Amino acid sequence: MSKSEKLFAQILSGKSDANVRFEELRQLLLNLGFEERIKGSHHSFRKAGIEEKPNLQRDDDKAKTYQVRQVRNILQKYRLGEN
Repeated sequence: MSKSEKLFAQILSGKSDANVRFEELRQLLLNLGFEERIKGSHHSFRKAGIEEKPNLQRDDDKAKTYQVRQVRNILQKYRLGEN
């Protein structure tokens, strides 16, 4: 299992939202085809066909817990990352 597959499984499991690294979550969204816009400390993402626009901020080197939950909800709702 690759590092990105492990991260994807970790996010979908919901067991350790507080331990997701910001850069890894950011890279996951970029790999899924999201476009990133940075304004100050806010990293906003958007993708055609996706209504929600996730917004990420650093909490030291981790992503904020509630933002990991928001990304999980988007992944599940739109079935992103499924083959």
